[in-house]
Amino acid sequence: MKTSDFYFDLPKELIAQTPLKDREKSRLLVLDKESGEIEHKNFTNIIDFLNEGDVLVLNNTRVIPARLLGKKENTGGKVEFLLLNNIEGDFWETLVKPGKKAKIGDIIEFGDGILKAEVVDIKEGGTRKIKFIYDGIFNEILDKLGEMPLPPYITEKLEDKERYQTVYSKIKGSAAAPTAGLHFTDELLEAIKEKGVNIAYITLHVGLGTFRPVKVDDVDNHEMHSEFFEVSKETAHIINKAKENNKKIISVGTTSTRTLESVSVDGRVKESRGWTDIFIYPGFKFQVIDSLITNFHLPESTLVMLVSALSSKENVLNAYEEAIKERYRFFSFGDAMIIK
Repeated sequence: MKTSDFYFDLPKELIAQTPLKDREKSRLLVLDKESGEIEHKNFTNIIDFLNEGDVLVLNNTRVIPARLLGKKENTGGKVEFLLLNNIEGDFWETLVKPGKKAKIGDIIEFGDGILKAEVVDIKEGGTRKIKFIYDGIFNEILDKLGEMPLPPYITEKLEDKERYQTVYSKIKGSAAAPTAGLHFTDELLEAIKEKGVNIAYITLHVGLGTFRPVKVDDVDNHEMHSEFFEVSKETAHIINKAKENNKKIISVGTTSTRTLESVSVDGRVKESRGWTDIFIYPGFKFQVIDSLITNFHLPESTLVMLVSALSSKENVLNAYEEAIKERYRFFSFGDAMIIK
């Protein structure tokens, strides 16, 4: 299977640069995963595809202001950090631009030196292990100095930082938002609960694994980056009980999907926390989820490969072609689809 098999031509003007004023006003493309049949709805119609006893699984990670702009202590050269994973304590894995300016032992300072970082290791793939040096509370300093790490295809400034957070975000740690969840409002989630749908939460801190481009021709040779996840005993119980009662598990986003499929044992979800580098692409046998709510993803990305695994590459690319024809909005601030 070739990476190029997942290419499609996307007009640049369909890349959403700003979020809609009202979260739930986005459009919703409905794809039947078996027949390939397509319907066009509004996101508020999502409730029509959820039934009493089903489980809606949400990723409650919260994006941190993970983009830091600094300079080398000895030369003053500009350096940009993107925080990926908190390894432990003050040690983080980061992307650094330009990478050649971050050698082992180098000190980078941010905000006139109230925060410093020492490069302690260069990891496989070019990321850096760094140690932060500071006085005070790290999260407060990061909130002051850091910027929201919007994807590079978004070039317009985000006026309200909360629009790059889900309304149910809770656990800090992501370098990017689980964007499928951006469409939900508190009112819509309440209506879903009132219908008798169970809502369960997992945590996966979105890092390099989600948005690293596929640079190999053969999909089998791509390696995912590890990301931290946690599934509680309560969530495992809710999902397993629903499956025993032949109810559907609807995953919100590729991050929730990857987490659930990572912790599945013979179709049952187990309480777990750790790191996952699971790579889902066509041929994968899903054990947990039945339906997926997601956004429209980049060509040749691991995300479009994942959604193709749930239906088929042909059905998904046909749905994308239809979305382009109907002028849907793509990527992080774009419209949604449900594969049912």
